[in-house]
Amino acid sequence: MSNTYYREEPVAPSFDRAPACPFDPAPEVTALRAEQPIVPLAAPEGAPGVWLVSGYDQVRQLLADPRFSSRYETQYHPVVGGHLPPAPVGDLTGMDAPQHTRFRKMLAGKFTVRRMNLLTERVTEITRERLDAMERQGPPADLVEVFAQPVPAMMICELLGVPYEDREQFQDQTRAVSDTGSPEAQYAAFIELGEYLRDLALAKRAKPTDDLLSDLATGSDLTDEELGGVAAFLLGAGLDTTANMLALGTFALLRNPAQLAALRDDPGLAAGAVEELLRYLSIAATGMRGVLEDVELGGRQLKAGDTVIIALNAANRDPAKFPDSDMLELRRPATGHLAFGHGVHQCLGQQLARIEMRVAFPALLTRFPALRLAVPAEEVPLRTDPSQIYGVRGLPVTWDRG
Repeated sequence: MSNTYYREEPVAPSFDRAPACPFDPAPEVTALRAEQPIVPLAAPEGAPGVWLVSGYDQVRQLLADPRFSSRYETQYHPVVGGHLPPAPVGDLTGMDAPQHTRFRKMLAGKFTVRRMNLLTERVTEITRERLDAMERQGPPADLVEVFAQPVPAMMICELLGVPYEDREQFQDQTRAVSDTGSPEAQYAAFIELGEYLRDLALAKRAKPTDDLLSDLATGSDLTDEELGGVAAFLLGAGLDTTANMLALGTFALLRNPAQLAALRDDPGLAAGAVEELLRYLSIAATGMRGVLEDVELGGRQLKAGDTVIIALNAANRDPAKFPDSDMLELRRPATGHLAFGHGVHQCLGQQLARIEMRVAFPALLTRFPALRLAVPAEEVPLRTDPSQIYGVRGLPVTWDRG
């Protein structure tokens, strides 16, 4: 007879992080993971069951199981108080097979390790250009504005084939999307950027160039609407995530000077350091899946129509998988982390993101070996909106002039 204890009373944990520990998952979620890797969440009367899954093994299992749907309309959001609307056209994260399989096959060959490695030289050039500009400007500086956001934005320009004469305007628009102004202004900038990308995608059909968007425009059966949607999806997936990893990762290193010194003094540590930073920070903190049929997970019986909320950041801190999991240790073998997801929806652009970070972190620390925060750590503005990728709104830094 099993003595396993299962919490039956639904809980309503706070997903807010402790202000003194900006890199850690919400303490209430971490406490629940230690008690039990899957627990029922409170939901309005009459709503389907909602579950929080925070254990590494359970999260990895469900991400690989097609009985858990990525389609937004299958997912009940307890805060919204209803099911989510379907994904926009071209948004791969909100699709299941066979639709997802169709789009994934078209894109997978464009993001191979070999193809992404060919971009390393350009990543290095762009990183050097941004560091040159940062040095010319002089301290202090907002690292988000001068470095973390422009590097991935310029690489997206390269990848999608944004014409050189449009790139300054394109970067202004991407900055506006990530800006800390009103949600209305951000949404307007997003719509404007999406319209630009759709127009660009259609122009590639008529006059292709050597870039990913042209490949899709001329070598696939995507409709005009699908082509524009995929372009917008690639922008969103490849810009905000990497920009926040570069900024928040630098913040984490500045708060862990021994780890910063290790990477600064040994750039060969970069590949492993990036994996550990991905695990430790897990900026895409949560995800959701809809349950398509009755299924057992972690000893619990979930019913068709239920929703699971996935605490990816808590799973990546599960001590059963990663000993001393709350420590940042750049020499840790962080293989198997779930920062890029798992299964058929694992991030397509992960290899490009890795290359950008492997180049950018050592280059930044080598160019500015005395880099440090220009304000007290508690004054660094964080992105606390749970609908956003986690990160910092700005990172004021300074350094010694040469």
